[in-house]
Amino acid sequence: MDLRKIEEEIKQEFHSDSTGHDIYHLKRVLNLALHIQEKEGGDKEVIAISALLHDIHRIIEKETGKYCTPKDSLETAKKILEKVRVEEEKIRKILHCIEFHEEYSFSKKGKTALDKETLILQDADNLDAMGAIGIARGFMFGGAHNIPMWLPDIAYERKFFDESEKDVSEIHHFYSKLLKLKDNMNTETAKKMALERHKFMEEFLKEFFDEWRGEK
Repeated sequence: MDLRKIEEEIKQEFHSDSTGHDIYHLKRVLNLALHIQEKEGGDKEVIAISALLHDIHRIIEKETGKYCTPKDSLETAKKILEKVRVEEEKIRKILHCIEFHEEYSFSKKGKTALDKETLILQDADNLDAMGAIGIARGFMFGGAHNIPMWLPDIAYERKFFDESEKDVSEIHHFYSKLLKLKDNMNTETAKKMALERHKFMEEFLKEFFDEWRGEK
């Protein structure tokens, strides 16, 4: 499994990303996914390649200026996989992982994927949205999309998370998604890893609100 060929195919497009979905995000997700796979099993090659290709829809979204789902990226991902000569059966599994990696138990649709490979990719991607890295990525995303840091006069009213709808502020996003990820993990390994990252986000918010009110 030579992941360098796949990285060569995508690194130019992802290198200039400013939304928190850059090539380094892909590499972190790859490392997290492989760490989880070592303990939980699953097809290592499918998981690794899926981790590197899971966010192609973000590049398409940037190019078109329109919201895109992971499913919108499957044709592009398939061309890359065929170019680097991944076998057909692996391609099918990789595309499935990519298509369903953005499922959340706290969305209206909920979760539908059951295969270990997709569940591990979901966990790895969500772990990178938590903790110190997740906070940094969140504010990168907000800055890139002109989303305010915090709008204290707007109540939090979202019942379900919807990836296609941006939150009114980045702090609102903590409550619509980031703080819910701990209980969204699939594997026992990821559940344990999520605890410390979740705690860090809670501590960050406490500090943030104290400073916002001028109390510290």
